[in-house]
Amino acid sequence: MSENSLTGRLKRYTHVSAAVGGLMARLVGDQYLGVSLKRPQHADDLKKTLGHLKGPLMKIAQILATVPDMLPPEYATAFLELQSNAPSMGWPFVKRRMQAELGQGWQSHFERFEPTASAAASLGQVHKAEARDGRLLACKLQYPEMGSAVEADLSQLKFILKSFEMVNGSLDTGNLQAEIADRLREELDYLQEAQHMKLFKEMLGVFSFAEVPTVMDSLTTRRLLTMSWLEGEKLLSLRDAPQEVRNEASTYLFKAWYYPLYHYGILHGDPHLGNYSWSPEGKLNLLDFGCIRIFKPSLIQGVLDLYKSFQTGDEDLAVEAYRTWGFTDPTKDLVKVLNLWAKFLYEPLLDDRVRPLDENYSGLKGQKVAGAVFDELKRRGGVKPPREFVFMDRAAVGLGSVFMHLKAQLNWHQLFEELIKDFSVPVLEARQNEVLTQYCNVSV
Repeated sequence: MSENSLTGRLKRYTHVSAAVGGLMARLVGDQYLGVSLKRPQHADDLKKTLGHLKGPLMKIAQILATVPDMLPPEYATAFLELQSNAPSMGWPFVKRRMQAELGQGWQSHFERFEPTASAAASLGQVHKAEARDGRLLACKLQYPEMGSAVEADLSQLKFILKSFEMVNGSLDTGNLQAEIADRLREELDYLQEAQHMKLFKEMLGVFSFAEVPTVMDSLTTRRLLTMSWLEGEKLLSLRDAPQEVRNEASTYLFKAWYYPLYHYGILHGDPHLGNYSWSPEGKLNLLDFGCIRIFKPSLIQGVLDLYKSFQTGDEDLAVEAYRTWGFTDPTKDLVKVLNLWAKFLYEPLLDDRVRPLDENYSGLKGQKVAGAVFDELKRRGGVKPPREFVFMDRAAVGLGSVFMHLKAQLNWHQLFEELIKDFSVPVLEARQNEVLTQYCNVSV
């Protein structure tokens, strides 16, 4: 059975177009035809529609919500509320998928296979199983026709981005569209995700507190990923735990996320609560590796140069940092605008004291800053962010959201300085080349 059939694409495209097209037309009509539109209500209607559609388009909306200045504030707030826990497919689908991937006698590989999914998300669902040798396994099954759904929803993405671009005028969305498309297509390949998992297992081997599943290669295909089962509770369950436990979990997450970035130039691009769990032994389980981004070492240097420019007040270094990131002709005036958002993200890393990430635990400051940047970029005629900016920023926002949920209080500055103290582009380049050679399915 083809997972990217013309019939499947047309069916999904027609379904999504009917649901989303009218809502987006109302938004454009409000801008150009004088149609009266209450944006908070319209944003809520669009959120409910996307939540009902689920699948790739809902995941796309979640990504857009974390890209600063992409959406008007009321839409970004609404999209951030979208939940990715989709209803699971039933046993008939599970049997068909397992047989298609492992053959007629697929059940012979397992002592036990739970028919009800343990978790379900936008692209697939997970079943707990037991191997013949007693090992507990997690089997991640991709939903049917996901290739078709992704291609159909990416077509809708173009329409949605152009609609918002016409309305807000603060960003040229071409690079955003291309980057989201590439990452979403990659998430369909579970063989590549298996390579990502092995990659992170090696990189995070320096930390005794980080647990990454072991891939079962013989039971893994492009649409089935089988790995060791990691027992644990959702991170959100720690919300009412003692402060020291929440701080410990947040410290582990901070290191597990930033270490691969600054030591290998490799980013986990989807750090949200559902991708981690807390083991009974007090370890951090990392569960999902579909969205991984690899950056050139020079770009990581640019990220650190921007950090240093805030410490020293060096405007020229800031301009050069944005140029390294890929911004075209970043004038000092444009940099001042971009720095409004960058300073908001970097601020906890620059403040050498124990503190929460957001002093108010509300996220309202971020919304206010994003709104100010949005208005100023629109006034200046907009900007075209580089592709690398999309998931770097999304990951930072997503990680910050986890820390705010846990109400962590840490010295973020000292944690960060410890991780970057030995940073060197040549050393990073050598490390990166070594792991990319070993895990050949992963490329820059």
